Amino acid sequence: MQTMTIPDYLNTYFSHFEPNLRTALAEGCTVKTFPAGEQLMQTGQYFKSTMLLVGGLVKVYRQGDDGGEFFVYHLEPGSACALSMICATKQEKSEVLATAVEDTTALLVPIAMMDDLMQDYKTWYYFVLETYRSRFEELLEVIDHIAFKSMDERLAYHLEKLSKQQGSKELYTTHQQIANDLGSSREVISRLLKKMEQHGKVLLQRNSIQLISAV
Repeated sequence: MQTMTIPDYLNTYFSHFEPNLRTALAEGCTVKTFPAGEQLMQTGQYFKSTMLLVGGLVKVYRQGDDGGEFFVYHLEPGSACALSMICATKQEKSEVLATAVEDTTALLVPIAMMDDLMQDYKTWYYFVLETYRSRFEELLEVIDHIAFKSMDERLAYHLEKLSKQQGSKELYTTHQQIANDLGSSREVISRLLKKMEQHGKVLLQRNSIQLISAV
């Protein structure tokens, strides 16, 4: 299987960038791969680059003093992390963590390029603005679900979203991980999943959850 080059990644996932921008990024970026489970960002770290996702899936989340997790959003191929862009540009420490949900590939854009990219390329400028906007909307969605939805509704939505992002009806995740993402307990999530299974909406297996019908 032929390995993709940086221009290949840019042409595939960021074709909306103007040609000169893709050329500049191809000359200045590096490729890095992260195996599933590896952390891409840690709380308190400074950024030397921002990331353009070109493969895999990344979970961005906050961690409380008690070790509990609060899910913020996912990053998919063709996207970038707005929070890392802000921290990299302002040379501030990260306030979030990011972990590869599956094997992930990213293009690393050095912070030294950021100001020039914003000034010289309109498509980069609009990409950054759109990234900020879309991530803000995702944060509002999380807040809305916490404030106005019951836990069973939030669980159903979470499973459907994971299924779309992973392109599969079979989700390789644990009850504890779902509980972490939703700010709940494993016991509550297990009980709700069992109820969904009784209604024929999911099939609970040893290491996965299979969606059978719309949850």
